[in-house]
Amino acid sequence: MSFLPWAALAEPFSFQTVIDKAEQLAGSNWRAPPQVPKFLQELSYHDYQGMRFKSERSLWADADSPFTVMLTPPGLFYQHAVALNIVEGEQSEPLAFDKSQFDYPNAELEKLIPADLGYAGFRLTFPFADPQVANQFLVFAGASYYRAVGRHNNFGLSGRGIAVNTGLPSGEEFPSFIEFWLKKPAPDATSLTFYGLLDGKSLTGAYEFEVIPGDETRLRVSSVLFPRQGIELPGVAPLTSMFYYGENTQRPYGEWRPEVHDSDGLLIHDGHSNEWLWRPLNNPAALSMDYYATEQLKGFGLLQRDADFRSYMDAEAGYGTRPSAWIEPRGEWGRGHVVLTQLPTPDETNDNIVAFWTPEEKWQAGQSYRHAYEVRFGRADLARNPMARALDSFLGDGTRIGGGAADGAVRVIVDFAGGPLDERSAEAGVSGQVTALEEGEVLEHFVEYVAPLKRWRLSMLVRPAANRPLSLRAFLHEGGETLSETWTYQLLPGSDVLQVIK
Repeated sequence: MSFLPWAALAEPFSFQTVIDKAEQLAGSNWRAPPQVPKFLQELSYHDYQGMRFKSERSLWADADSPFTVMLTPPGLFYQHAVALNIVEGEQSEPLAFDKSQFDYPNAELEKLIPADLGYAGFRLTFPFADPQVANQFLVFAGASYYRAVGRHNNFGLSGRGIAVNTGLPSGEEFPSFIEFWLKKPAPDATSLTFYGLLDGKSLTGAYEFEVIPGDETRLRVSSVLFPRQGIELPGVAPLTSMFYYGENTQRPYGEWRPEVHDSDGLLIHDGHSNEWLWRPLNNPAALSMDYYATEQLKGFGLLQRDADFRSYMDAEAGYGTRPSAWIEPRGEWGRGHVVLTQLPTPDETNDNIVAFWTPEEKWQAGQSYRHAYEVRFGRADLARNPMARALDSFLGDGTRIGGGAADGAVRVIVDFAGGPLDERSAEAGVSGQVTALEEGEVLEHFVEYVAPLKRWRLSMLVRPAANRPLSLRAFLHEGGETLSETWTYQLLPGSDVLQVIK
């Protein structure tokens, strides 16, 4: 039984080839990709991890190129194979599956592996420091997911080719890449180009990727999407991450680690208003969706600002070195919204955070939609935000913390640093602008310089309206000069912090 539609001979290839395939696919009904044998889907985590690709069998390992390709086997999470092709010049040839490229946890499993099984995806390597050490920096495997790291990171949050109806009652769809074309790089190449064909129930797509590894790994993306049917909430350039708890939430009972998250906030830059907006993440009690209007999107991303090991104390997970990711459009995308979807999670094993951009108009069947952007993976300063940044957010019972008290109120503390604040003396007249939404009340707010931390602290006492969310916007200024990004936050009724308020 064949799982992959391998071509017999080399054939001409360009990005237009993938676009034509995607457009042709969109004209036919969607068919779910064939699944791999049941025994592979039912493998234990230990046995699947035991199927290890032999690094010496990496593609281009015997060439002069600094890039190599390691291959990922199907099984467990990866329940269908993808077609892989190698492009040299303007010709493409299919890559045939070879089971001898893998070590197996036992001989019985090795015997069961079909000769034509195929691969679930691929991992790219590049020598970040030592020319003799091939560092994995980009992984494509599972639906349209990919993960990447900069030189100083370990793997964390994911990107996706597209999101479809995330968070809607109709249910989210997960289109998948079904075929890739990897372009063999030149010996002195500093980037690698590859292409992907995406297929799903509601749409198809063609993608061109160029990846440049480094301190910040940059992934340049060009996509052409063809809806099969109308799509209510298309999500362009989606990012997926995990937030279990942080300094802004209650610590789950029995947890000894101070914080557990892959990302701690969403940053948005709108060119029309030139506002930089920061939203700390949360682990909500129920599904939460927030829409941030953008007239002229300049960028958005999920960041891991807190890189201090002492904030996590987890020597194995290394949360302090998880990458941030920043999306920067190439060209004008028009009016739309950055959407933040947050889901409740009982532990750190579930990705519960999704952020993407969606256009003002729904997508229609029979049309095509093009987007170009760059995704940067690296440390949290990759957004080049010139404003002072909100570094920590603390919330507690307003009756228990000094500086004013009121029944039913919440004390909110936000620490800012960097940008124009670095040029101010401790005696500067820095003030806060605080706005409560959802009929909330701002009972008091003040700013003070915290010398031990070299930060400016905005302290707010706010009271949410009965059975309404606590929703706030705040920034620092001196006279008419805005000094910081806009910090925004929302707590839904029933959240852990509000439940402890007296």
